[in-house]
Amino acid sequence: MTRKIVHLAVYDSYADWETGHTTAYLARNGFTVRTVGPTTDPVTTLGGLRVQPDLALADVRPEDSALLILTGADLWDGGDELAPFARTARTFLDAGVPVAAICGATAGLAREGLLDDRAHTSAVSFCLAATGYAGGARYVEADAVTDGDLITAGPTEPVAFAREVFARLGVYEGKKLDAWYRLFHDSDASAYEVLEG
Repeated sequence: MTRKIVHLAVYDSYADWETGHTTAYLARNGFTVRTVGPTTDPVTTLGGLRVQPDLALADVRPEDSALLILTGADLWDGGDELAPFARTARTFLDAGVPVAAICGATAGLAREGLLDDRAHTSAVSFCLAATGYAGGARYVEADAVTDGDLITAGPTEPVAFAREVFARLGVYEGKKLDAWYRLFHDSDASAYEVLEG
């Protein structure tokens, strides 16, 4: 049986716009998105939205999930408060369950050592270099990068991030995946016909 639950990490100051395309189109294609907070106490996004997590991080198990999504947040660079999310990402990857990280979450993964041996991207290479990680040689100048079960993207690429997630989970493939990306990234109205066809 295919696991159809996707876990979206939520924490104070998380960048709520970075995963909108991803979660909306996963939900439209039969996935259930469950939010995961440090606890089940409400968090507040950078956009000022209050989110009540569905479950606490301690209760998330890779075997119950198709994907863990980590968003950027001011807290990734403000100490170790979000380090447990990076450790959970390690648990997911070790179990063969994909992890998708965008923006500041990539720095958290770098600190955890998860980018040392995998191709990856982020905002800019020197931001990750500042973490002291050992993966600089694997940095790729690209909108988004998938290396096995790990997807990474920079903060300006939520549509490319979603494209990589959809490809990894088989939500869209081939021409439909390309059409979805052209529609939302390039505003190519002709792509709509391919998606609906």
